[in-house]
This record gives sequence, C-alpha cells and structure tokens, in this order.
Amino acid sequence: MTTIYTTAQTAPATAFGGFTRMLGNWANGLAAYWVRREAIKALRAMNDRELRDIGIHRSHIEDAVWGKFNPEFGPRR
Repeated sequence: MTTIYTTAQTAPATAFGGFTRMLGNWANGLAAYWVRREAIKALRAMNDRELRDIGIHRSHIEDAVWGKFNPEFGPRR
C-alpha cells in the first residue's frame, strides 16, 4: 500500500495579500451585480407568455434572478 504525503504550504498572510483578496472579492461582487442587473433587464423585456414558459411571473423576476424564488410555494400575491 502506498501512502502519499503532501507538503503544500499556504502563503503567509500579509497585509498586501489581504488587500488584494478584498479587492478581488469586491470586483467579483460588482461583476455578479452587473450580470444580475442585465438578467433582470432581459427578463423584463420578455412578454408574459415567455415568462410563463420559463415558469415565473412578472412579479417574481427579481426573486428568480437573486435565487430567492421557489416555484413550489405557488404564486405570491
């Protein structure tokens, strides 16, 4: 039986590393926000029949894009 040992070491935590990680997280969050905003815009441009075909109502667009909509709960009023 063979045993494999890993000697991977993590990079030391530095102020610069923390700053770049924070900056990367911020940039990823901003990009995700833009993508969601474009998705909302595209869904709002659809007519009611197209929205019904994909299983959402016009009032559920934002919840569907943000991942908060659960179709099993039925239509919200």
